[in-house]
Amino acid sequence: MKSSSPKIQRRHISGVFLLNKPLGISSNAALQRVRWLYRAQKAGHTGALDPLASGLLPICLGEATKFSHYLLDSVKRYQTTVFLGRSTTTGDTEGEALLEQAVPELTEEKILQALQQFTGGIMQVPPMYSALKKQGRPLYELARQGIEIEREARPVTIEAIQLLSFTANSITLDVTCSKGTYIRVLGEDIAKALGTQGHLTYLHRIQTGHFALIPSYTIEYLESLSEAEREALLLPAYAPVDHLPKVQAPEGRAEYFSRGMESNIEHEAAPEVLVFDGGKCLGLAEITERKRLVPKRVLNL
Repeated sequence: MKSSSPKIQRRHISGVFLLNKPLGISSNAALQRVRWLYRAQKAGHTGALDPLASGLLPICLGEATKFSHYLLDSVKRYQTTVFLGRSTTTGDTEGEALLEQAVPELTEEKILQALQQFTGGIMQVPPMYSALKKQGRPLYELARQGIEIEREARPVTIEAIQLLSFTANSITLDVTCSKGTYIRVLGEDIAKALGTQGHLTYLHRIQTGHFALIPSYTIEYLESLSEAEREALLLPAYAPVDHLPKVQAPEGRAEYFSRGMESNIEHEAAPEVLVFDGGKCLGLAEITERKRLVPKRVLNL
């Protein structure tokens, strides 16, 4: 008779862990590993990284998932290397070689001139190898069947591009960009602006919103710690919105707020504020023009 392994006792634990995702695994696989290590009842990540990309993947546990969309919508920063002279079907090293073209002689001045075309608001055509859906089916499923459909260009914002280094056939960049930017497409388009083809050989995220990568925060590091030590690494559940204004709940009204009830408050109107009772965060609220404190996201901590 086969013995079944004991079930993990899930815990009501909340907070944010700033994972340094390794190469070779999906964001969901990394998420599930972190969730298992914390024995969390609920977990979610804040913007997927491809298996061939590494770096910062904030993991929201428990009540922190109520704020995860703020990080999904936030500005991201990457370091990336574009190999020049060859494009691939996927825009990175996972795909098959597509087109080859000689690489013109590169100079710093020529590269910087090309990069200027891609700063600010630009239009970008999403790649076929993406999770965008057409009639309910992800585009990458169609791409794997050799089907290509027309995609509409979408506006994205490249806040900054810095040239870190270059060789005769590669450029390494530091890119700060808006939600929805495909770095693979950006790499291909920059290569074309330089008069050749290109694909990504390296992609590493170093910033998401106001969170910066902590290189040592790996899955292996988490595995080496005790449960108490892991908990000490967690940021508060409200960390994704810690930049918002903070107010104290009106005296005697904390419990009412936690039940989702409005209160009068002597504070100017604000679309979003974090509400505290002493040092405890109760959640997110709106303050109306009539000075009413209206709960929007209540934390159950």
